[in-house]
Amino acid sequence: MRPVVLGGALTPEDVVGVARAGWPVVFPDDAERRVAQARAFVDRLGESDALAYGITTGVGKLKDVQIPVAERRALQLNLVRSHAAGLGPTMSVPESRAMWLCLAASLARGHSGVRPALVRLLADCLNLGVSPMVPEWGSLGASGDLIPLAHAALVLVGEGEAWVEGRRLAGSAALAAAGLAPITLEAKEGLALLNGTHQMSGVGTLLLADAATALKCADVTGCMSLEALMGTNTAADARLHALRPHPGQGAAAANVRRLTTASGIIASHADCHRVQDAYSLRCLPQVHGAAREAHAFARAVLVRELASVTDNPLVFPADGLVLSGGNFHGQPLALAFDTLAIGLGYLAGIAERRVDRLVNPLVSELPAFLAPDGGLQSGYMLAQYQAAALASEVKALAHPASADSIPTSGNQEDFVPMGAAAVRKCREVLQRVRAVLAIEAVCAAQALDLRAPLQPGRGSAAARAAVRARVPALKEDRVVRDDLAAALVLVEDGSLVAAVEAAVGPLE
Repeated sequence: MRPVVLGGALTPEDVVGVARAGWPVVFPDDAERRVAQARAFVDRLGESDALAYGITTGVGKLKDVQIPVAERRALQLNLVRSHAAGLGPTMSVPESRAMWLCLAASLARGHSGVRPALVRLLADCLNLGVSPMVPEWGSLGASGDLIPLAHAALVLVGEGEAWVEGRRLAGSAALAAAGLAPITLEAKEGLALLNGTHQMSGVGTLLLADAATALKCADVTGCMSLEALMGTNTAADARLHALRPHPGQGAAAANVRRLTTASGIIASHADCHRVQDAYSLRCLPQVHGAAREAHAFARAVLVRELASVTDNPLVFPADGLVLSGGNFHGQPLALAFDTLAIGLGYLAGIAERRVDRLVNPLVSELPAFLAPDGGLQSGYMLAQYQAAALASEVKALAHPASADSIPTSGNQEDFVPMGAAAVRKCREVLQRVRAVLAIEAVCAAQALDLRAPLQPGRGSAAARAAVRARVPALKEDRVVRDDLAAALVLVEDGSLVAAVEAAVGPLE
């Protein structure tokens, strides 16, 4: 556990650490000074007749309405209340913490014009376990994640709801339980709390971490199937991949070589008559590698976003300027997570094809549906049905959310990216991908058992052992859901990959 210092760039690891492991958040003196300097400029502006968006004027289509000095504080609270229009499921506590950390980090960079006290309150909430209750629907991705951020902001002013130690409390009660007091918003602060890509960035960061584990897991289950189907690892030869040097492809091929090291199964048919395996086995490095490239693209975009200021307008006190722009526009993240959803979808599609080969007697000499007594028993027939259903859903979810735009705010906001929807949709894809990989792990473990006394490579053997610790070998028909659910836990919590890496070392 290490402290995360506000004011500079966040890393994805910082966000995961604070959101899931409770790493402490620090607001250092130098960052506080920068924030205070920007605030002093906003204070002067807020008392003037100058037109400054969201400070001395309304917002959105109401940008031309000048707000009297005496009512500018009320404007900020009105913005928070009026923008809290969320519906749908509640964000998880780690997701809401990730969103708040991204917000705090952006504000602490000293270009939003908020008081240091507001940044300190956000840091205190994170450190003391106050997490806003936020409906996840509603963001268009511009002007940032307005609706979810408004619900989070309500807690800071003593309204809304929050989680504290597993209890759902009114915002004021949640703050009091942590020994904190609500804040009264001053000029610019309500708007600064609402603008920005912080829901997209926070939820996307957690998703990206989970996807990284899924990429390794796909290589693991894929190699289990490769060996169970009497395939060869020749297609993972480093000399082949040196001639097509995509990094993701090379990483997946290296994992195949590592996972199948010392495979008695592969050695047993080294000189067989089969010239080439089916694509779902032979092209594993290329397909899994393309998914890795999508992940690398999304991570690169996200790393830059975590170092950004995505409020509007932005304050440049050294230049005496307030500049209106569009840094809140989530198009880069929308494209990145739509791309990642497509890439992850490949993993479900190819894994389902491998599952079919494991259970289908038309393409494998294994017992039909891996059942000990086919006919009387159906074995894992319906496991492949489930994989097919999930793979089909993934294809529907792969349609890019960012391909759509609906104008809002009286056509002032006339092109929006749907970035938050892209992130949520990608999360749905990942959930289904992990389920298909769990199905493949169960079926491949059964098939590897049927290859005895031949033994798989060290990685595949470790994976089979991890599955067998939760799922006994199938000797007669039973409720298949129990097997799949147990394997899904292994995939989701990372323990399947961890067991394999303990045996063969870190995977790419």
